[in-house]
Amino acid sequence: MNLSFLFFLNAVAFGVGLAMDAFSVSMANGLNEPQMKPGKMCVIAGVFAGFQIAMPLIGWFCVHAIAEAFSAFQKFIPWIALILLAYIGGSMLLDGIRNKTEEAEPPAVGVGALLLQGIATSIDALSVGFTIAYYSAAEALIESFIIGIVTFVICMAGLAIGKKFGTKLAGKASVLGGLILIGIGLEIFITGLIR
Repeated sequence: MNLSFLFFLNAVAFGVGLAMDAFSVSMANGLNEPQMKPGKMCVIAGVFAGFQIAMPLIGWFCVHAIAEAFSAFQKFIPWIALILLAYIGGSMLLDGIRNKTEEAEPPAVGVGALLLQGIATSIDALSVGFTIAYYSAAEALIESFIIGIVTFVICMAGLAIGKKFGTKLAGKASVLGGLILIGIGLEIFITGLIR
């Protein structure tokens, strides 16, 4: 197991990049419910974190199974990671630059709405499975938990900011998240080519 400083830095960077959508949604939830109790804030952040833990593991499992069955597929993993992360990061970046904001009021934070928000904000984390396919199962699990912890902290901050200041920072969060995902995609691509 290779748990280097770069491993942890990469996991934290993934967590920050992937959590930006959940951060924006958390701010909207905080704005929508300014009297939200700390317990509910923990539940909301925990749901987002749980999805961000599960999605990379699901992606890793699928890609890992395919890569073992077809070893030739492994050489395409850096390309797939670059394409997926550049697409997702580019979309987030463009949305942030265009300053897309929903004019409708954010939905009430009920169980159904929260689960839909969790899925919607973590679906891009499936692509992380492609980028960590060369990790062992233990490394993939550790990476996913670090992503989840970072997501939890960022979502708690988003809820608190939303409760206090509204969603003025949401566009900047998308730009930052997009740049981070594109950077991670490039780093994985270059590292994959060097191996």
